[in-house]
Amino acid sequence: MTIGSDVNQVLSTIKGIEAQLSSMAMNTTSPEASKVFHETMLVIGEIKTDLQKRKTELEIAEPQYKS
Repeated sequence: MTIGSDVNQVLSTIKGIEAQLSSMAMNTTSPEASKVFHETMLVIGEIKTDLQKRKTELEIAEPQYKS
């Protein structure tokens, strides 16, 4: 498994977590819990964006890692 495919796997996992948090935020009846789920989803979204940028940088600097 290459670094690129490892990063893609992590990105896929993060996207799944982000979707689950969004669903939980919409389906909970507690406004406080909904807020926490939503805020956590936003943090996960920032992590996803940072990881996507890093993946692009990695692929440019080290083409052998391109997946």
